Amino acid sequence: MAVAMDADRLAQTLAREDRLAPLYCVTGDEPLLVTEALDALRAAARDKGYTERTTLVMDARSDWSAVLAATQSVSLFGDRKLLELKLATGKPGKAGGDTLARLAELSAGQTDPDTVIVVALPKLDRATREGKWMTALTRHGTVVEVPDVDRQRLPGWIGARLARQNQQVDDATRQWMADMVEGNLLAAHQEIMKLGLLHPEGLISAQEVERAVMNVARYDVFGLRDAMLAGDSARVVRMLDGLRAEGEALVLVLWAVGEEIRTLARLADARANGQDMNGLMRRLRVFGNHERLAQQALSRVPPAAWPAAVQHAHEVDRLVKGLHVPGRLSDPWEEMLRLALRVAAAGKRRAG
Repeated sequence: MAVAMDADRLAQTLAREDRLAPLYCVTGDEPLLVTEALDALRAAARDKGYTERTTLVMDARSDWSAVLAATQSVSLFGDRKLLELKLATGKPGKAGGDTLARLAELSAGQTDPDTVIVVALPKLDRATREGKWMTALTRHGTVVEVPDVDRQRLPGWIGARLARQNQQVDDATRQWMADMVEGNLLAAHQEIMKLGLLHPEGLISAQEVERAVMNVARYDVFGLRDAMLAGDSARVVRMLDGLRAEGEALVLVLWAVGEEIRTLARLADARANGQDMNGLMRRLRVFGNHERLAQQALSRVPPAAWPAAVQHAHEVDRLVKGLHVPGRLSDPWEEMLRLALRVAAAGKRRAG
C-alpha cells in the first residue's frame, strides 16, 4: 500500500507498531525529507532489534544477485538486519526490476522478518508507478511517499523547524528566509541550524536573522550552480577550488550541481516534446534569477548533451562513495570539476 507521510508522522506510526513490515519503499523529490524519513526507519529498526545494517547503491548496470545474497546471508551473532537499497535514478533495469518484484513476493505473508528491506527511490513518474516491479512493491510492501514542501508552505515549515530548537521569528522574517533560499529545503535547513548555533532560545529579531543568513562563505554551492548555468567556466573553476579549500562537503556540492543537471535534463526533454515549460518550471521550483539562468543554459547546451551529463553526475556520485568508475579520474573533486565544466563550456565553440 502507498501512504503519504513525512518523517515525523512515519516515526510516530512506527513507534505504535510492535513489529516492522518486511518491506518498505521510500520515495520523494526532496533529498532532505527523504533522508529524514530513512533516518526514522533506521531508528525504529534499531529499537526493534535490527542492529545490523547493509546499504547497497544500485542501478540498471549493478549486479543484482548481490541483493538476493544479502537477504539470504545470516549474521554470525544472530543479529537481525536492515537492508537498504538506494536507486538514485529510479531505474533498476530489467534484472533489477525482476529482483525487486521477487523480493516483494518473498516478503508477502511475513509477520516478524529477520531482514527488513528498505528501497529508496526518487519521486515516481507515471510510467515507473505502473511498472511491474513497482506494482509488486506497492502490493506487498509499505510505500511511503514523502510529500514536498511547496513555496507557499515553506515559511510555515521554517517556523516549525525553528520551534524544534525553541526559537521563533516573526511572519515577515519567515517569508524573507523562504525568499532567500529560493524554495531550497536543504539551504533552509542549513540556515535554521546556523541560527540554532548562533542564537539562544526565544525570539530572534529580523536584523539578527539577516546578519546570520547573509554572512555566508564567498564560495557557496548555489553560486557554483549559477556560474555553471551562466557558462562562466573561469568562475566555476575558482568557486570549486574555493569550496574545496574551505572544506565544504563534496556530497553537498554534488547535490547542488547534480540536482540542477537532472532538473535541466527534464526541462530540455519537455521543451523537445512541446510541453508547457512555464508550468514545469513552477512545479520544479525554478523561478526568479534561477529561471533566467536556467533558460540561458537550455538555449546554450544542446538537448542531446543532457542525458550524458546526468550519467556523468551519477558516476561522480559513485566516486564520492569510494567506488571505481572506469574512464573517470580517481579524484572525485577533479571529476566534479569536469562535470560542472561539461555544462558551463557546452555550446561555446559552436556559438563562437
